[in-house]
Amino acid sequence: MCDEKHEQRINVKFLIKLKKTPTECYKLLKEAYGKNSLSHARVFEWYKRFSEGRESTEDDQRPGRPVSVSTSILHQDNAPAHNALSVKRYLATRGTPVLEHAPYSPDLAPCDFFLFPKIKSALKGTRFESMEEVKRKSAELLNALTKEDFQHCFDQWKKRMERCVARGGEYIEGEHSIVE
Repeated sequence: MCDEKHEQRINVKFLIKLKKTPTECYKLLKEAYGKNSLSHARVFEWYKRFSEGRESTEDDQRPGRPVSVSTSILHQDNAPAHNALSVKRYLATRGTPVLEHAPYSPDLAPCDFFLFPKIKSALKGTRFESMEEVKRKSAELLNALTKEDFQHCFDQWKKRMERCVARGGEYIEGEHSIVE
């Protein structure tokens, strides 16, 4: 199936073969697609690409998070929202696999083994004059966490999950220490 933007890129390529100018291409697309037509800049960009020999009408891959995901897994941490019958039915109809989680397992909860201990150790021994000061300092610590910190956290989470599975779901004593 071809989306509307892809269809328009195909049309630009076709109009080039008919010896239309970029402006004529834009006007024809605007007439045919109205407010859903490619922007002036996009029409000119694709006109140039096709004129320089580009064959593919597919959009280029972009780095970063994909716009849509082809697979989903729900990490079932027993949150009330995950246990609602309507949610369970929805997940079942979509074929979404559910990764079960122990009822309460601080050794497997990223907030319990990574985030809270990190904040707690940074705040330990500090006297605050007000709750606002505590909130401000906590927010400052949270905002200082890097992408690498979170990547390390999730790497540790994966290792902990694997150890839990290897031990048949048993609690891993002493594993709730801070993730460095």
